[in-house]
Amino acid sequence: MSSVRRSLLVVGVPVLLALGAMIWWLSQPKAKVPASAAQAAVRVHVQPVQVQDVAIRLPGLGIVQAWHSATIRARIDGQLQSLGFREGEQVKKGQLIAQLDNRAQKAQLDLALAQRSRDQAQLDNARQDLKRYTELARQSAINRQTLDTQHAQVATLQATVQADDAQVQAARVQLDYTRIVAPFAGRTGARLVDPGNLVRAADGQGLVVINQTDPIAVNFTVPDTEYAQIQAALKGADALPPDASLPAVKVQVLPRGQSGVLKEGRLVLVDNQVDTSSGTLRLKARFDNPDAVLWPGQAVDVRLVLGERKHALTVPDAAVQRGSRGLFVYVVLADDTVRAQAVQVAFSQDGFSVIEQGLAAEDRVVTDGQYRLHPGARIAEIQPESAEPKPAAARTTAPAAS
Repeated sequence: MSSVRRSLLVVGVPVLLALGAMIWWLSQPKAKVPASAAQAAVRVHVQPVQVQDVAIRLPGLGIVQAWHSATIRARIDGQLQSLGFREGEQVKKGQLIAQLDNRAQKAQLDLALAQRSRDQAQLDNARQDLKRYTELARQSAINRQTLDTQHAQVATLQATVQADDAQVQAARVQLDYTRIVAPFAGRTGARLVDPGNLVRAADGQGLVVINQTDPIAVNFTVPDTEYAQIQAALKGADALPPDASLPAVKVQVLPRGQSGVLKEGRLVLVDNQVDTSSGTLRLKARFDNPDAVLWPGQAVDVRLVLGERKHALTVPDAAVQRGSRGLFVYVVLADDTVRAQAVQVAFSQDGFSVIEQGLAAEDRVVTDGQYRLHPGARIAEIQPESAEPKPAAARTTAPAAS
């Protein structure tokens, strides 16, 4: 029995001590958990609503086109003697492009000039005879019929000389056709015929293509539903001199899929009908291009500037969310909580949405991290310069003035 008692003492005393310690710990008062710990703040990016003037731009797809383009062809048959240009060269208006063998045309001109000289001599002689016959007729030395015949002879020779003049002019035109010049200033392409070849007026290929690249044109299309906006922009645009086809509506061109503006020009054509097969309206813009930034055949993005919205409220596109009831944003309140605010977006461009209704200039909205939010959730703003969160209410950034 003594050994049993000793075993109970060895085992029971530690157990009793453990139970006593547990009862003491459970009887102690619990520390209160702070409210902020009960609801952890969601780290988000916040940005104030911006107030600024926003250009209203209509996007489109365009193709760069030469302002003028001409395929240089021979107007008469002949052998190509020489070319007056280098491939890809910028040529001036009237510059020699090609020279054809002109010996036959020179001979035709010489022949026409000789015939005219002969007929002019005969006309001069007939006029002298008419003067003598007129004097003799006054003296009744010749009959009236002889005088009338001489008048007819002079008139016939005058008509012959006029015909000779026409033959001379025609021969000179044929001779001019052997010298082919540039019809306007532009850039040449690859030569299509080498010197020594026989060229014909009926050849459709031509000698070379010249494109005028300064100024240059861009043809682009927009949905036909935007026609009313375009007309309103034309009526409100500044007037140009009388020789301008349309008022000054600005057009911008950009590389495909990029944001940097290459050139700014003006609208010069609104097509007189809508393409019913595609539902688009074709437009054309003119650009000064002395630095050859734009090139014929180049595909570009186009922005037609229709006007400007003054003092517009803008937020990043990332701030606008779509819910079951439409578009909304999370607005940060003074107590660092958020509420879902329904908004109406006028339009979106360049990564920003213009808010028509639902926000005020002093509001701040969440731009990243919305998927973890719900109305009434507490937030902590992530500062761009550090990863440490800062309570949203402590940040005071005034909206940008227009």
